[in-house]
Amino acid sequence: MTLRKSSRIGMAGLAVAAVAATAFAAPAQAAPEPAAAASGHGATQRAMDAAVKAGIPGVTAQARDGRGVWKAAAGVGDMRTGEPRGKDDRFRVGSITKTFMATVLLQMEAEGRLRLDDTVDHHLPGLVRGNGNDGRKITVRHLLSHTSGLFDYLADKKYSETYMEGDGYLKHRYDTLPPKKHVRIALSHRPLFKPGAKHSYSNTNYILAGLIVEKLGKRPYEDEVRDRIIKPLGLKETTNPGNSIHLPQPSSRGYSKLFRSQPDRIDDITEMNGSQGWGDGDIISSAGDLTRFYSALLRGKLLPPKQLKAMKTTVSNPNDPSTAYGLGLQRFKTSCGTTVWGHGGGMIGWLSLAVTSEDGRHQLAFNYNGDWESASLKTIMEAEYC
Repeated sequence: MTLRKSSRIGMAGLAVAAVAATAFAAPAQAAPEPAAAASGHGATQRAMDAAVKAGIPGVTAQARDGRGVWKAAAGVGDMRTGEPRGKDDRFRVGSITKTFMATVLLQMEAEGRLRLDDTVDHHLPGLVRGNGNDGRKITVRHLLSHTSGLFDYLADKKYSETYMEGDGYLKHRYDTLPPKKHVRIALSHRPLFKPGAKHSYSNTNYILAGLIVEKLGKRPYEDEVRDRIIKPLGLKETTNPGNSIHLPQPSSRGYSKLFRSQPDRIDDITEMNGSQGWGDGDIISSAGDLTRFYSALLRGKLLPPKQLKAMKTTVSNPNDPSTAYGLGLQRFKTSCGTTVWGHGGGMIGWLSLAVTSEDGRHQLAFNYNGDWESASLKTIMEAEYC
């Protein structure tokens, strides 16, 4: 999910930064992974080291290009013991989950099970009502492109104080939160604008997208993600946590500055109930699996051409003219003119970015195990592609 806990977390600036089952006649096999020359990613390593010097505990990263696979890490994975950050760490990917969700829905569209211009009310009758919110006027496309106008439940003051900040987070981090609770919180607010009027990032959109997936699939959304993406691509380090509070190993500790009145205080927040993210941000993965996922997606291995084109049809991001948003997929333009596609992700304690070149042949994915410094995420991306 994209955190808006305070101005120190700027992931809104990043996230703001499926195919018919018969397409998988044979499961995609992981290709051999020759080692890439470390010297080819020296600028990226230096940018990671700079992020650690600026205060992030640690960074784990992987890049794939014509030279092979490059794995790297910087800083520490455990601030108490000083154990270094691992090159194969698993972590909470936050809003990168949205690309998985959009892929599943676009696969369902390719199968004729829904249309992007279906209304939310068509699939979830009567759910989106009240305070000017009307699911009869919001389409699936609006949800996936963040043009619905629905209020972001994470921006609700009471929700933030209870589940995302200070003593509230520490007290409630193990609570199970059903997705419809998030919807109810969002609908207690008036919409920001009429559906389709503009783009405004809202995690509520992908809670509803997950509910539509479950309605169509008649099973948990996690099962659809597993059977349509994780298993066919062999993403062995990617999971949905459900209500589990633990991270699979290997992993590092995650850290957050939860208290605005104590800006130097850092809390270990590694354990938390996975349901507090759900379809807008619950997936756990690794840098390696994320590079495989985005490579397969952009090379057309998960979606037919029509659906991939729809996913890459963007709307402008009023908060950042160097980016644009498609359907669960973001377009970034670097300072040197290179265009890459991917998504940013923020979760309490974690910040991530995963991107790929237009042709799907050059990927970068990395993660911070601290959530208070997001500006350098783009710096690392620029170092890799420029």
